[in-house]
Amino acid sequence: MSFRKPPLSARLMRATWRALPPKRYDVGWEPGLAVPGSDGSVLLTDHYFPRAEGDFPTLLVRSPYGRGLPWSPMYGLLFAEQGFHVVLQSCRGTGGSGGAFHLWRNEAADGLATVAWLREQPWFDGTLGTVGPSYLGYVQWALAQEPPPELKAMVVQVGLHDPYALFRTGGGALRLENALVVGLGMSHQHRGMAAFARGALRLRRRLRAVTMAAPLRGAYAAALGGEVPWLEEALAHPDTEDPYWGGASLAPPEQHRVPTGLITGWHDALADQTFEQYARLRRAGCETALLVGPWTHTSALQQGWPEVFTESLAWLRAHMCADPTGLRPTAVRVHMGGGYTGGGHMGGEHTGGDHMGGGHMGGDHMWRDLTDWPPATEPTSWYPTEDGHLTRQPPTDSTPLTTFRHDPADPTPAVGGPLLSPGAGPRDNRALEARTDVVTFTGPPLTEPLDILGPVAARLTVSTDTGHADVFTRLCDVDPDGRSVNVCDGLGTVDASPGAATRLTVPMSATAHRFAPGHRVRWQISAGAHPRYARNPGTGEPPADATSFVPVCLTLHADSALTLPDSANSRPHVAD
Repeated sequence: MSFRKPPLSARLMRATWRALPPKRYDVGWEPGLAVPGSDGSVLLTDHYFPRAEGDFPTLLVRSPYGRGLPWSPMYGLLFAEQGFHVVLQSCRGTGGSGGAFHLWRNEAADGLATVAWLREQPWFDGTLGTVGPSYLGYVQWALAQEPPPELKAMVVQVGLHDPYALFRTGGGALRLENALVVGLGMSHQHRGMAAFARGALRLRRRLRAVTMAAPLRGAYAAALGGEVPWLEEALAHPDTEDPYWGGASLAPPEQHRVPTGLITGWHDALADQTFEQYARLRRAGCETALLVGPWTHTSALQQGWPEVFTESLAWLRAHMCADPTGLRPTAVRVHMGGGYTGGGHMGGEHTGGDHMGGGHMGGDHMWRDLTDWPPATEPTSWYPTEDGHLTRQPPTDSTPLTTFRHDPADPTPAVGGPLLSPGAGPRDNRALEARTDVVTFTGPPLTEPLDILGPVAARLTVSTDTGHADVFTRLCDVDPDGRSVNVCDGLGTVDASPGAATRLTVPMSATAHRFAPGHRVRWQISAGAHPRYARNPGTGEPPADATSFVPVCLTLHADSALTLPDSANSRPHVAD
């Protein structure tokens, strides 16, 4: 087999990584192989392989983001060093491959066509695995809908299976920042890092103008350098039942039997999709494992890469090479966020950038091994009071508690949380909570640690003067100095008669978090988080098409509640 050395850029990036398993093999590289897609389009493909005699299993990595940095060192070079053939392929219409890109319509067929090509290669030994993050996870689920017999293992890292949920909440609210960041990545990253950096700078400069445009639809073109047909189509179909979305969701099928490792972070924008994948795999009886770290969508592949790579490699070796020595003993491992001392949070400063590291901050005691997710917990409710407190005492009625005004001309800003952008993660919320369009309810200081593990939710009774509003609800951890740090959150949508009290349950994702002694539980409520979510116009018009916006007054009623999954062996103790 003729070969070249891997590209210099990949070797230089490889040299910067620490805490990775030692390399086993030197690596060869065959770039630019022409693989026929299902429609005859040429899918450009790079082949990385161990420079050694013998048979090695193959990993298929299909990407719409190009085959250069960071994919060539992270997947091509690193996994080939560990004894795998790695086939790194540009999806249809990206990275020089032929045809036109579509967000979901072509991946299953092109994946199967690539496997058919693999069967003809003299170095393919019949054992296939898949690995990759984000959309590289979606192409894995596409292949798994009708898995080829060679497919023995999958590792889906911070991975997607439902494009609709990437763009919309269950109530139909537009995840605006997601849409723009996905549009940027799909349009520019496969053209190289320089083109991607220029596109990211243009989006940052024009972000406010684009996200405040009326109507929104079409305005994105100024920030993304032109129209993006698949993004335009996604924005034009807000209803999940629209036939346009038929076949888009590629959740694990009921008969899925391919051993699948799942990796996400507590502040990953796709964490809820990972938890859904895990639940479906467990119901299917499929062998699976779940790792949840202190990561965002991007930091899982940066600061968290040593843990993510080591976990992925162990899973693939166990199921493709009959070498289970690297597997951990339990199906689930989660990182416990929050503080482990009375004085504050361990694991970094919450007021700065994307600080969340690789998971060793504070020691191994911050990781918890579990037999399943979510673990058995006892849900407990915390109730708001008129004076801004949060209590375990349920109310006696559903009287109005507090009213605040949200003005779409000055929308409540998004601060941290599960974003795709660099602003993701835990942040100090004090400036946000000082706004008049944000209300908070805070519990008393804890005298003992409070551990919560599992899904968090809000049960809300609200009324609005227009009948149309969003409700953003967030759990925060307040330290003894008054710093309020976001833990998890969610957004619900109200569509009702003006003034009518409406009950709704808002899922707030899940967490594994310790509230340390001296800390307080805070419930934060507002009517939006912009530009993470598009502004609700207050008129009932679809946000992407609205041309007029009206302020809304939202009233919260006393029988609203924040529901926390208390750990079975931890009960809250609060000071008098």
